[in-house]
Amino acid sequence: MNKKIVLKLENVNKIYEGNIEDIHIIRDLNVEINEGDFISIMGKSGSGKSTLLNLIGLLDKPNSGKLFIDGIDTTQASDLEKNMIKNEKLGFVFQFHYLLKEFTALENVMLPGLLKDYSKKNEIKERALKLLKDVGLEDRALHRPTELSGGEKQRVAIARAMINSPKIILADEPTGNLDEETSEKIHEIFKKINKEFNQTIIVVTHSKELASITDKSLILKKGKIETL
Repeated sequence: MNKKIVLKLENVNKIYEGNIEDIHIIRDLNVEINEGDFISIMGKSGSGKSTLLNLIGLLDKPNSGKLFIDGIDTTQASDLEKNMIKNEKLGFVFQFHYLLKEFTALENVMLPGLLKDYSKKNEIKERALKLLKDVGLEDRALHRPTELSGGEKQRVAIARAMINSPKIILADEPTGNLDEETSEKIHEIFKKINKEFNQTIIVVTHSKELASITDKSLILKKGKIETL
């Protein structure tokens, strides 16, 4: 059975205007990622990794080309439609967790779900509790970020990214700020949710250990992709 394509880039270019000359970061990029794929994106600093992730996450827009998410041509979408796609089809995990310090772990996980549909508050709470259990934090649900370790905060961020059952989770250096032992635990959680939930994950990383557990590594060089 053919897998469903959840992300497709067609001849995507990203150029930043400079004072002296323009900087061509992404060059005629063509990528297809299927549902359930676990993909790492690697490359040297300045190779375009974060720019590519920002394009996929609709945090930036290409100068030319097309970018499809779950079959939707996002380059033709309005700002309102893009915001809906970001909230409903994408989940984000960053190097710095960006948890709201005044909220508990449970409330932080619930927040994107409440923004999507507040009328389902009870269902969202049940799902958030289950997700916290899935990442091994059911006993920390009522703790605030200041009461959590760095690894625990990142696990809350992963649960938050999953609350709306996104088509794709995008992770930008998710273990870049963590020690080796804690990083390994986060790697295991990513592998678990990929396999158990058939969750598509795209992760930008410098970590060879994290890249080694993904299905495929895409290496960016001067805005072009090579596959390991």
